[in-house]
Amino acid sequence: MSNISHTGRDISAHPDAEEMRARHDRVVSGRRTTAGADAPVFLLGLYCAVSPWVLHFTASQPSLVTHNLVIGIAIAVLALCFTAMPERMTGMSIAIVALGAWLVVSTWVVGQSPDMGVILNNVIVGGLAIVLGAACAGLSMKNSKKT
Repeated sequence: MSNISHTGRDISAHPDAEEMRARHDRVVSGRRTTAGADAPVFLLGLYCAVSPWVLHFTASQPSLVTHNLVIGIAIAVLALCFTAMPERMTGMSIAIVALGAWLVVSTWVVGQSPDMGVILNNVIVGGLAIVLGAACAGLSMKNSKKT
């Protein structure tokens, strides 16, 4: 394996140097105010994915197990994408709101006569997804108006 070290070349001659500096300045400047909501959305998605095992409804609601797992992974992946490439994901913030609304409704659509624990779990997680998704969407719209 070769030893790669800094050769002393200046990057200012690179054709994309100005764009790279501008992008770096945008990311570092703190303009992206949705960063505070990304972590809670990610944790919410992880909880949604594991909630069937936490609340032990894997045997009584097998269709909701798969459903919550998929919806939870989708929410967590969206949160990761917001963190990794925020300028490209601005329009997708509303998707978390839609996933949260579907999570609330799907309790009765996908589940077979769910008990109160399952209902409360999905309604609370879905409600939090709606609130956090709306916050992300509002903040990202506010940021896009500034630019």
